[in-house]
Amino acid sequence: MTSSSPVKLTSLSSKGGCGCKIGPADLAKVLQELPQGISDPNLLVGLDTSDDAGVYRLNDTTAIVQTVDFFTPIVDDPYDFGQIAAANAISDVYAMGGKPITALNVVAFPIAALDKSILADILRGAGDKLKEADAVLVGGHSIDDQEPKFGMAVTGLIHPDKVRTNAGAQPGDSLVLTKPIGVGIMTTSLKKGLLSEKEIERVTKVMTTLNRKAAEISEKYTVHASTDVTGFGLLGHASEMAKGSNVGIRLFYKQVPILERVQELAKSGAVPGGTKNNFAHLEDVVTYPESMSQVEKWILCDAVTSGGLLLSVDSEEAKRLAEELRDNGVEAQVIGEVLGENKGRITVQ
Repeated sequence: MTSSSPVKLTSLSSKGGCGCKIGPADLAKVLQELPQGISDPNLLVGLDTSDDAGVYRLNDTTAIVQTVDFFTPIVDDPYDFGQIAAANAISDVYAMGGKPITALNVVAFPIAALDKSILADILRGAGDKLKEADAVLVGGHSIDDQEPKFGMAVTGLIHPDKVRTNAGAQPGDSLVLTKPIGVGIMTTSLKKGLLSEKEIERVTKVMTTLNRKAAEISEKYTVHASTDVTGFGLLGHASEMAKGSNVGIRLFYKQVPILERVQELAKSGAVPGGTKNNFAHLEDVVTYPESMSQVEKWILCDAVTSGGLLLSVDSEEAKRLAEELRDNGVEAQVIGEVLGENKGRITVQ
């Protein structure tokens, strides 16, 4: 923690908890009402498969990756909040296989009500995370708002033939996850005053860690599909991969990395609304074992901020990839497999 500000940023958010996206069911209804855009063969990735970012081809060797993300504070330290928001926004570029190059700040802040040093700390945290990603801040936009919000619009570069999407998973692949889940439950618990300083530092470290190392190491392996796990939770993003790839997915619950004390905290009632919305949205496409508790189901649907990459990898390479990632400090595990049957659905074991 680097700021001495006495203000609890999470108390200024009417939502609190995970800073979640609009729920998947509501968002799907809104997107259905959008008119069809102009057809352009250079638009390599658009809205069709609910992917992490858009990709537009400039020429035969270069495409741009574009994404934007922002949310209300989920930790109290302004500097940490800036780092988390930046890492979360940049992650979409890594998920597509790209290299982030520029970013624009998106700021909403009650400038007359809060000390300006708080906003300065937020921007400083975000700037330091951009430097870590070797990306450059080129500007931004701010508004005076009663509820603080911060994020970034990020642009990256990628070769058109090397774009990773969530729609390329192949039967026989194994699924590798590169960060533990349970972030939404932990940050909701933080708002309720249920976490120790050590636990706050632990979940903050998870959220501020860039997916850069995981993305770069995985470039040496046969990765057929990729997404990052964020607001729709592990099962939500796995479901998008299953539908987009027209495959089935089997997840092994005991192999999924979960932050410490998450089950205990969830049992105490620290489950964000976004997590419960995710679970409700997925009820018709996920089959759980009869022995699985409601809390365990919620954990798999937990709304994550700045989560890890979910990679669909050639099964002969997945274990080796996970081992190399762990050797380099990435909390990676093989958590499931891709099936040719049960298309568009997920089975949890």
